[in-house]
Amino acid sequence: MIIFSMDGQVAQAETLLIALKNNLDREVLDSQFPLKFSLGELIQRQFPDGESYINIVSDVAGQDVIVLCQLHHPNNKLIELMLFAETAKQQGAKSVSLVTPYLAYMRQDKKFQSGDCITSRHVSTWLSERFDSIITMDPHLHRYHQLGEIYSIPNTVLHATDLMADYIRQHIPMPLVIGPDSESEQWANAVAKKAGCDAIVLSKIRNGDQDVEVSLPELKNYSGYQPVLIDDIISTGKTMIKAAENIVSLGGKPPICICVHPVFAEGALEEMQQANIAEVISCDTIKHATNKITVVNELAQAIITMQIALNKQVNFQFDEQIKEDL
Repeated sequence: MIIFSMDGQVAQAETLLIALKNNLDREVLDSQFPLKFSLGELIQRQFPDGESYINIVSDVAGQDVIVLCQLHHPNNKLIELMLFAETAKQQGAKSVSLVTPYLAYMRQDKKFQSGDCITSRHVSTWLSERFDSIITMDPHLHRYHQLGEIYSIPNTVLHATDLMADYIRQHIPMPLVIGPDSESEQWANAVAKKAGCDAIVLSKIRNGDQDVEVSLPELKNYSGYQPVLIDDIISTGKTMIKAAENIVSLGGKPPICICVHPVFAEGALEEMQQANIAEVISCDTIKHATNKITVVNELAQAIITMQIALNKQVNFQFDEQIKEDL
């Protein structure tokens, strides 16, 4: 099994390889499907006109191929992912699976006005046609109940709530978890329950991409507590900044902000650091200076489970073909 890094994050791929080997040592694996992992060599560059050049140097014939790619700033990456998958299969890869800790193009899940493109459905179709499975962490499932509603391939959705709760329990005394809006309620309540603390959820009115209003929190019973704002994605940071302003205006401590996916629009982190915010912390689903919570071990466990399942399915299909031939 060969792992390729498609976004230049070779260090994360190397860390993932170590985690895979460590998890294999602890797993009781079916002897029919022994798993061995190695890093693949790939050449990626762009021609002067912006077109992509891809060369899969490693021999992938008969191999299960894992592609690791963080899909922030996704447009060029999506094209290169599809080119890679087509090329790997032409070179005889047994399977090509996508591991994308941050899955882009999930927010546009309905038509808000006439003419809107529901991009989540189109991108999911493109990827499902070219990959044999997908593993991701906390995709933005707002109107979809599960990833299988739009992805037609085997998929694993991991969650960072336990990891965030562990971090809070170990590093933040007297925490009060706060969800900055109704969409964050699931994160706030789940993290607070596992961290053993209380949670409150605010409401938000969005007047535009950069203009939000956030309700005032009820803090009278939480004097001296450390507010911890929790959300899945921080992009512009406007919601977190406004929530922090409201918390401090009511006498609360500057909050610590924790997110799963540090997308961060240009200048967003700098603006948050200048606001009434004590610290910004993220999971390493996207490489960023705020990374303090790693998801690599969870990815490794999911990859092992998925590859065993895929190999069993291949073997089952092969047995069925033999029966049919007989």
